[in-house]
Amino acid sequence: MFGASFVAPVLMGLDPNLAIMMSGVATAVFLLATRGRVPSYLGCSLSFVGVAAVIRAQGGSSATVTGAVFVVGVALFLVGLAVQRFGARIIHAAMPPIVTGAVVMLIGFNLAPVTAATYWPQDQWTALLVMLFTGLAVVCLRGFWSRIAIFLGLVFGYAVSWVFDRVFGQIHSMDATGKVTDHWRLDLSAVGQADWIGLPSFHGPSFEWSAILVALPVVIALVAENAGHVKAVGEMTGDPLDDKLGTAISADGVGSMLSTAVGGPPNTTYSENIGVMAATRVYSTAAYWAAAGFALLFGICPKFGAVVAAIPGGVLGGITVILYGMIGLLGAQIWINAKVDLRNPLNLVPAAAGIIIGVGNVSMEFTDNFSSAASRSARSSSSPATTRCAPSPRRT
Repeated sequence: MFGASFVAPVLMGLDPNLAIMMSGVATAVFLLATRGRVPSYLGCSLSFVGVAAVIRAQGGSSATVTGAVFVVGVALFLVGLAVQRFGARIIHAAMPPIVTGAVVMLIGFNLAPVTAATYWPQDQWTALLVMLFTGLAVVCLRGFWSRIAIFLGLVFGYAVSWVFDRVFGQIHSMDATGKVTDHWRLDLSAVGQADWIGLPSFHGPSFEWSAILVALPVVIALVAENAGHVKAVGEMTGDPLDDKLGTAISADGVGSMLSTAVGGPPNTTYSENIGVMAATRVYSTAAYWAAAGFALLFGICPKFGAVVAAIPGGVLGGITVILYGMIGLLGAQIWINAKVDLRNPLNLVPAAAGIIIGVGNVSMEFTDNFSSAASRSARSSSSPATTRCAPSPRRT
């Protein structure tokens, strides 16, 4: 679960300690809401990383990011209520695979400039080695070890960065604030200064219409993800869970609202831990209650959060090349699984137009002060110090 529970909040510029603490709270809420029928651990969907990048590129703060995704949580909760009332058929009617696949694809591919402009330039050789190692881990390892390939890649990246610092000294490149300077690849000074026990940093959300409009389309991807996750768990456990789909979506919404209300990232079901269930064949919700308890303990250990926050930029560069690409290709997998016929103009034309509009950042200007544009990260190498992923501003 390292990717969703730790890397995603770091990429969004949020407190990893608070993120892991609130993932435990959200998981407890989810298990109570589903009455233990749906074993799942909640974490931050990587679908939100692009949203955070765009909002911060517009000058938004952490409060603006959490305010926007709080509204996404509200929308997700309402969708869940609608599914409970009218059944899962409304999801298939409103969001056919051609739509959900295109949205998921754009979420991943639109993050490519973040890797290229923000993380990779910080240490290109470390990024290359981490990318190769993580890719080999995903492809060559089997079972549980393959599932934790992202975590193994991060550990490998820490080790490589430490060795390079000892052998080559400081690197002259862009640091996490976007400034080109001499700096250490792996800076653990904050770890030594952090306390062993303490509360994470809480803050309230701030609501801005421009940020909310950027975030709302993510609801489409989240509903598609959740429906797929619930179906996968039902198939693994032999317990059809279609009747719990609406409850699961609503619980995701409540968990996201609780977390973002205090400054954490949104929390939903995600595929990493469902993959772990498939590998270990452990479907007991007791395991997830235990995991939620451990998350609360890690959340009150600032030293642990400081270790996570110290991930070198070059390491994130190598990890995100694979991570973002995999997100994009999951959209194609949705098309393949649903047997979408792209020879049919009814499918081909809207998908083709939507992808080009999204990737190309096509905009429509209505007045001098208002324009709509596909949300996309700019190809700039500058990023403010408030976040690990904030390219230069773009209108939305």
